[in-house]
Amino acid sequence: MRVVVLSDTHAPRYWKSCPARVAGHLRGADAILHAGDVCTAGVLEELAAYAPVHAVKGNNDGPDVRAPETLELDLGGLRVGMIHDSGAAKGRWARMRRRFPSADLVVFGHSHIPLDHAEEGLRIFNPGSPTDRRRQPHGTIGVLRIENGHLLAADIIPVT
Repeated sequence: MRVVVLSDTHAPRYWKSCPARVAGHLRGADAILHAGDVCTAGVLEELAAYAPVHAVKGNNDGPDVRAPETLELDLGGLRVGMIHDSGAAKGRWARMRRRFPSADLVVFGHSHIPLDHAEEGLRIFNPGSPTDRRRQPHGTIGVLRIENGHLLAADIIPVT
């Protein structure tokens, strides 16, 4: 299973339509995760043309964005938790373990700072932002490869 992970697309200010380099990764995806701050529901509709979309609501999302604050789902046997804002960097891993006690992976956004950190059976993953890189050298997305309930790869990919 190949899953593309996005966050903080911030339409229409930064995301006018799906950037070509992002679209290239979306083609052939089995699922898409969006960790919030889509800002307008049109982004989720656009993404749904590529694959099923699972999203959580971000602090900048408008009322037309119909998504829960948190989400727990099973992706090919992998237990995934999603939240937009995971809080301060200090204590983040332990906080996410408490919030999603049965998760193998927690996907989050908000900071626009890519992060991939694993310890003691929990991986926390922020794909960064493909369109609003802020202080990062590149806009980024994440790509996960899941097989038989195991996360085989979690890559952060520059798209700008």
